[in-house]
Amino acid sequence: MNCAICGIRKPKRQCPGVNGAICALCCGTERERTIDCPIACVHLKEAHRHEKPPGLDPATLPNGDIRIPDSFLQEHEWLLVLTGSAVADGALQAAGTTDYDIREALASLIAVYGGPQGLLTAEVQAENAFAENMKQAVQSRVTEMRQRMADAGAKAELDDSTIVGALVFLQRLEYANNNGRKYSRAFFDFLMQFHVPARDLAEEEGIV
Repeated sequence: MNCAICGIRKPKRQCPGVNGAICALCCGTERERTIDCPIACVHLKEAHRHEKPPGLDPATLPNGDIRIPDSFLQEHEWLLVLTGSAVADGALQAAGTTDYDIREALASLIAVYGGPQGLLTAEVQAENAFAENMKQAVQSRVTEMRQRMADAGAKAELDDSTIVGALVFLQRLEYANNNGRKYSRAFFDFLMQFHVPARDLAEEEGIV
């Protein structure tokens, strides 16, 4: 039996992306390019640990006028993990979600929370279903957190500008981690390292 992709070399590993055995060379060259690798693939995760994403010019990033100081990251670390986990929850709802879908979801969310007054109540949808899953997951998490803070009589409010800051930071991380391949899931994999669906960071940090 030969590799399911090249048909020449002997297979070395089972590939869930093609439902067959492939050689190491094809795995390395076709991963996330012609193979739609599932996020749970152990070979994909191992590759993500060692690869270096393409160089990124900060001047080309969207929302460059929004500054994210270190003090913001320290004060709102709980919100970054909370929103990042919500993005991961939404991404996990459908097989096939890529970093580009996450990019679209974050751009849509930034437009919503950074838009004119009343935009939050409008029916604003992302362009594809994968991105819409993540957008709805984040909005649901934000609504829940605001309600919990209100019920607990928290002094601080979770305002739109703070949410935008967290989303822009995640957006920059996506651009920095996306490996440029058609089916890139490098940032998705990165988010899964901090995915905490069963743990309430806001409560742990004394926010509510």
